[in-house]
Formats: sequence, structure tokens, C-alpha cells
Amino acid sequence: MKVVTGERMRELDRETIERYGIPGVELMEKAGRGAAEVILQECPGFVGKGRVLVVAGTGNNGGDGFVVARHLVNSRVEAAVLLLGPREKVKGDARINLEAWEKMAGKTPEVLTSEDLLTWRDRLNSYDLLVDALFGTGLNQEVGGIFAEAIQDLNESLAPKVAIDIPSGIHSTSGKVLGTAVRANLTVTFGLPKLGQVIHPGLEYVGKMVVVDIGFPDAVVKGIPDAVTLLDREIVSGLIPRRLPASHKGDYGHLLVLAGSLGKTGAACLAARGALKIGTGLVTVALPKSLTSIVVASLPEAMTEPLAETEAGTISKSALSQLEKALEGKTALAIGPGISTLPEVGEVIAEIIAKSRVPILLDADGLTHLARNRALLRGRSIQTVITPHPGELARIFNTNPAGVQEDRIGSARKAARELLAWVVLKGARTVIAGPEGEVFINPTGNRGMAQGGMGDVLTGIVGGLLAQGRSLSDASCLGVYLHGMAGDRIAERQGPVGILASELADEIPLCIKELEK
Repeated sequence: MKVVTGERMRELDRETIERYGIPGVELMEKAGRGAAEVILQECPGFVGKGRVLVVAGTGNNGGDGFVVARHLVNSRVEAAVLLLGPREKVKGDARINLEAWEKMAGKTPEVLTSEDLLTWRDRLNSYDLLVDALFGTGLNQEVGGIFAEAIQDLNESLAPKVAIDIPSGIHSTSGKVLGTAVRANLTVTFGLPKLGQVIHPGLEYVGKMVVVDIGFPDAVVKGIPDAVTLLDREIVSGLIPRRLPASHKGDYGHLLVLAGSLGKTGAACLAARGALKIGTGLVTVALPKSLTSIVVASLPEAMTEPLAETEAGTISKSALSQLEKALEGKTALAIGPGISTLPEVGEVIAEIIAKSRVPILLDADGLTHLARNRALLRGRSIQTVITPHPGELARIFNTNPAGVQEDRIGSARKAARELLAWVVLKGARTVIAGPEGEVFINPTGNRGMAQGGMGDVLTGIVGGLLAQGRSLSDASCLGVYLHGMAGDRIAERQGPVGILASELADEIPLCIKELEK
């Protein structure tokens, strides 16, 4: 599903009206009617019983609210409208729908002033559902005054709340809370989701989101130049590698995992486990020779490549010729989990990246070496996937992690273009960006996955998909979605506390089975 900025959404509105001659009042009618239908579907007990209050602003979002109120009344729902602002400030299409509401209701809506706040607070509890139609996607400044107080009162009410298009107070592009914002149980958005609704912190205010088609021409939607894609089951289920009845392990790739050092063999084991659980035909872990027995004992299904090592228990530079030979016949290479940040290891990584002719995934300690040497990926004929968390991406570009978090999409997109690599920026709502400006947002995953080892399993999953011949974009999108989906399934069964990375890896086959249905 495509996701757009608030500004792009307004451009779509303008193009639809000006180029295709579809009146704005018609778009508003479809939006309000669609929202009313969603409310009736989600809250069927309100027909003939419940009392609904539409809290409207004086702009077009308020206009949508007037349409919602009218269609609810037509469906035998008792609905009232409260207008925040002078009636004379309502203009254009919103004015047309205000007057239509007044004619049908036989009265003008109540207008809330600061003097009425105490009375309004008492009355809120008499309604069974509150509809937020205060501010739409055009809001770009902090909410203050009577509006801030009204939003606070809405939030304190026990009645469920439905936001029209976007919760009032949320920036439609960045997802920032502009002072205060409505915490909705349900958001009915129009045309396409907005970025601020699918990323944090805006995501936390949206509740369940339903998208209503209001009739944008297909040519307008398809022509969006900078749309972001929100991954969903329909998209990712088509990316799962097919397994034919008459096949063998050689048909599903051979991943070489270059990982591990003294005290950090767990990272190597988890990466290999993730690769095996995603269906990779063969997995070999290359690590210091004194540590190979640990991998064999914990994961007998994986093969090992014992490498020359230093006294510190890390890969020695003299292991380079072994690694070159180990690469023969491999279909992908994953580098980094627990490999150590010692300079000598960085030299080995630089050499093997330069010599490799297969897709590479770089993670963890491998990203520390990339931060020290940004030229590490230059000159590669095959693009690379990197899987940083915000701190690692900040180190690569010598910036601040808070800045990366402030603009996760922009940061990932910039990194992908500059490094000519696919970037998987981990975290809540992982962002996947490609060097041509492609951006995907992953909706799966939960707070229970904030534990050590999760990223190592992801390295194995994505690396294993690369080994099976998936493209860099497909492997990244499918791998990230499955990784989060596995965490969600476990959290649903046992809660979000205490999810182990190894348990998450073991859940992957069940996720694939569910998606293939």
C-alpha cells in the first residue's frame, strides 16, 4: 500500500480537482459518507441507540465531519455537531456541507467558546462516541488555546473516539505531536495513508486505521513520484521462495556467515539459525578455529569453516586465503555478528568484500568497520544490504542518533543513495530504503523484540533469502516482515516480555506457512 506525505496528499487533491474536473465537494461527500459507513460497520450497536458528537473545526476536516453527521442521522443514529470557531469562518466546500447539515438537522451547530468549556466537559460523558473532525493533514503548527483544551477533554472522556482523516494534532508527514493530539481508537483516512499515521509517534495516536477510497483517478495515484510503500501480507506473500517437490538442498543456496569472536559466538549461532529457519539449503559459519566446536554443539545443521585466529580469539589476517576459498560455491555472504571491532578484522573484511562476487549483508561489528572506512563498499558490481540500528547509521555518517530517529525515512534514503546499498534501518517500524529512492515501511514487530540477538537472527534471515536468489529489495522486505511477524506471534501467545531470539527464529517456518495460505 502506498503511503504519502501530507503535502503530496494535498497535491493529489488539487490535481484531481483541477486536471480531472472532479469537484472538491464531491470528494468531501465521498470521504464523509465513507467515514460514516466505517463507523457504522465498526460500531453496529449505535444504530437506533447510541449518541454521537462530531467535534468539528472550521476547515475542510470540519466539512468532512458535517458529512459524517448527516449520513449518521440518515442511518438512524442520534448525532450532534459542535463547532470550534465562528460559523462565519467556515468557507468553500465545508460551508456547503455545513449548510446541508443545518437544513437536515433543522438547526445550526453549537459553537464552543472558551466560556463554555466547563459545561462542555460535563456534557461529553453523555455521548457514546466522539468524532474528531478538528484538524486535517494541513496542520503544521502547535495546537493551543481552546483547541488544545478541547483535545485534552476529548482524551479524558471514556467514550471511544474516531478521528476523521488523521487524529487532530498529529503532523501528517513526520508523525510529531504538535503540542497535543487526539488519541483515537479508530482513524478513517481518505485516499491513501499518510506517513505520520504509520510511523512513531503518530502511530500511537491512530488506533485502528481504515482507508476509504474517495475516487482519486488511478493515473494520479500511480504517478506519485516519492510514495513510500507500507508492507502488507499481500505484498510479502508473493516474495516467498517456491520449494518444488523434486528439489534438493543445492536448489536453495549456500550462505557463508562470517561472524563470531571469543565471547561472541552466540551472535554467529543465531545468524546461522535464522538462515536455516528461512529455508537456506546450506549454511557455513566461518569463525576462529578454536570456537568452531561451540557452533557444532549448538547448531549441528550448520557447517563450519575454521579460520586462523589471533591471540585475542578473533579472525587473523592470515585467514584471508582460507576465506577466499570458502567463498567458492557460495551464493551469498553475511558479515558482522560478533566478529569484533579490532582493526585487523577490519582489514580482513575490506579484502573479502573487495573479492566477493556474491550479494553481501553487512551488520553489527561489520558496520563499525564501515563507519571507519566508508569506501568499503565502493566499486562493488553487486549491491550490498546493511542492517544498522540508528546508532550504527549515525556512526557511519558521523552524526547524532537522535537526528536519525527524527527523520528515519530521510536518513535511510540518504544512506542508501550515498552508499549505493539497500539500507534496513532497524527499530520500531523498520525502514527499508534502496539506492534509487525506494522506501518501504514494515508494520510488524513489537516492544518485546528489544532484546539481544534479534538483529543477528535478522541477519541470517535476510542473508538466507539472498542466498536463495531473492533480490536485495525482496530479501530485505520479506525478511524484515517475517522477523517482526514471528515476534508478534510469540507476543500474542505469551506477552511481550522474555521473547528469546532463538525462539523467534524457530517461529519463522510457521509464519511462512501462515503467509502461504
